[in-house]
Amino acid sequence: MCGRYTQLMSWRELVELYRLTDDQPAINVPAHYNVAPSQQVPIVRLEDGKQHLAMVRWGLVPFWAKDLNIGYKMINARAETVAEKPSFRAAFRKRRCLVPASGFYEWKGPAGEKQPYYITLSDGPMTFAGLWESWKNPESGETVESCTIIVTRANELCARIHDRMPVILAPNDFDPWLYSNTEPEQLKALLEPYPAKAMTASPVSKSVGNVRNDEPALIEPLGPEPAGGPWPLETHT
Repeated sequence: MCGRYTQLMSWRELVELYRLTDDQPAINVPAHYNVAPSQQVPIVRLEDGKQHLAMVRWGLVPFWAKDLNIGYKMINARAETVAEKPSFRAAFRKRRCLVPASGFYEWKGPAGEKQPYYITLSDGPMTFAGLWESWKNPESGETVESCTIIVTRANELCARIHDRMPVILAPNDFDPWLYSNTEPEQLKALLEPYPAKAMTASPVSKSVGNVRNDEPALIEPLGPEPAGGPWPLETHT
């Protein structure tokens, strides 16, 4: 799964990477070293045929939901069932998005002793395949936009930590993922594990487990492993 990640790109970097529309006003997108469910996160989606950045709640709330709490169970969608599952199938057909990220965290080990790892691409930021949805509060009338991150089976590197990983799209896959004329089978073909050789994983501080912590120290690799090797993972492939 993907339950925490980082987003460290500036507005200018986001504009350039995702070819955002020229007429979109700049949005304040602060750096976050510990993005957690229910927080506002940037996504890139199509608006009037152009790529546009929006801030939405992480944890998809289907249009038919009774309240926001269901979003805590919808932070991820499984690649194998996303096209058919009632919670996601409408968004999979019509409301796909890109989720900018700099890296993500995953934990390994027994309960109470789990060691977090920070996983990144070797050559720059990453982009998750996502879905977005719009929900209207039946009591207040407020509209809430939300998103989910699609996860797939782990590649060789991530499998040493967890059996799932987020779907990471290469830049050449941005347009096929976003545009509505992409055939369903083509979309499903994009939901594969990213090559392990292009990724690195490093053990980091357990402080990342507290959502109130959000500082650069969270992504700093721990020192050389002591005698006996407490880290249950090679840090590079």
